[in-house]
Amino acid sequence: MNNYFLSIDQGTTSSRAILYDDHINQVDFVQKELEQHYPSIGLVEHDANEIWDSVLYCVEELMKRNSLSHKDIISIGITNQRETVVAWDKTSGKPAHRALVWQDRRTSDYCADLREQGIETEIRQKTGLLLDPYFSATKIKWLKDSLGEKEISNLLFGTIDSYLIWKLTNGKKFVTDITNASRTSLFNINNCDWDQDLLKVFGLGSIALAEVKANADNYGETTLFGGSIKISGVAGDQQAALIGQNCFEKGSIKSTYGTGCFLILNTGEELIRSKNKLLTTIGYKLDSEVCYALEGSIFMAGSLIQWLRDQMGILESAEDSERKALDADPESRVFVIPAMTGLGAPHWESDAKGAIFGLTMGSGQNEISLAALEAVAFQSKELINAMEADGGKITSLKIDGGMSKNNYFAQILANTIKIDICRPKNIETTALGAAYLAALGSGFATKSEITNFWQSDKEFEPKESLNKKFDEWQGILKGLIEQ
Repeated sequence: MNNYFLSIDQGTTSSRAILYDDHINQVDFVQKELEQHYPSIGLVEHDANEIWDSVLYCVEELMKRNSLSHKDIISIGITNQRETVVAWDKTSGKPAHRALVWQDRRTSDYCADLREQGIETEIRQKTGLLLDPYFSATKIKWLKDSLGEKEISNLLFGTIDSYLIWKLTNGKKFVTDITNASRTSLFNINNCDWDQDLLKVFGLGSIALAEVKANADNYGETTLFGGSIKISGVAGDQQAALIGQNCFEKGSIKSTYGTGCFLILNTGEELIRSKNKLLTTIGYKLDSEVCYALEGSIFMAGSLIQWLRDQMGILESAEDSERKALDADPESRVFVIPAMTGLGAPHWESDAKGAIFGLTMGSGQNEISLAALEAVAFQSKELINAMEADGGKITSLKIDGGMSKNNYFAQILANTIKIDICRPKNIETTALGAAYLAALGSGFATKSEITNFWQSDKEFEPKESLNKKFDEWQGILKGLIEQ
């Protein structure tokens, strides 16, 4: 008897398989980290074979550990790192190049050239996105040009969801969901279709594009795990988190603190054109209902903590950041500018570089750790300010992702943005959202039913003002940008 849902969560730093019971309670998970490749400054790549092998391993290990067969799984939901692109052979499935990760900046000059041609206005009007290396189109263009016309004739280009579904279905399904499509700079969010004019702008008129489907839909089936299992739900990671946080009402808002920080405001049927460099995007499509959203994207959040751990040796673990920050001098004026992969919203400075300011002889690991947590909160405040300037009314914020486990960070965030913060019991809302979509797409549950599954864990109210420190940090940041 089918009793479980299985989520595949393919992220930037790891792949995971998560098992949920038929009340969408998490039962178990398996995780495998991914190697990050940095061929040179500004370039970020993943081995697509490693991505696929890690997903296979996680699913197989999860089913083995819980003594499950394919008959026990109602359906699979998939969520993935957005904007990252893969080119693979449509016969063998072999990747033609390492995947170009969303953080990759190699197409900065190409974006600048297009901007000088006056193309950005059309891109923004049709896609809701800015002209930036962050998005998929220029990455696909780079792969196409690098691989050459002869080689690309037998290649498929797609985001991670397309690649995984193609592999899971043994090449029978070349599909994507509407949220991943909306992050490519090739998808017109006004009529919800691939835009032929934009394909020509990016020189991609000759490539095949995946079929675009709603988030809870029939994505085929996989037979790789002993028998047939349906794939019934797919969403890009941040939209999956929006669904996992049950942000179905217009005006509801969530912020995910994973590798980056992604703050999304549900705007319902209203397509709001930001005047403050936020992104207009697809929140989700369920049945025939398209929900729009405003999004602010920060490139460095959890990855900043990871950098302190792996590159600087300041932290022994990510959890260590809370202890060290609590032990910091509260009068410290150390500031971190986390622009190691450029700056996202609301600045969009792809060539910006990271920096640490205000060091004294009394500054140490604790003060730098505190400054890192504050920097993520300060960037979040910039996004909140931009959303409010665009007309958003924000009275509370739901947070999730790995950094949200840090109680001190959550309190710093509440103090910085001066609104109540709510953290759910299950902070892994990207995978949870994929499970919800699998339940919806398989016909197991309705939207009204899954809203009953969400539970609050802890709330954080503002206790003190960090306005002065925020103003100092923002002054330093503006000075760097103007240099």
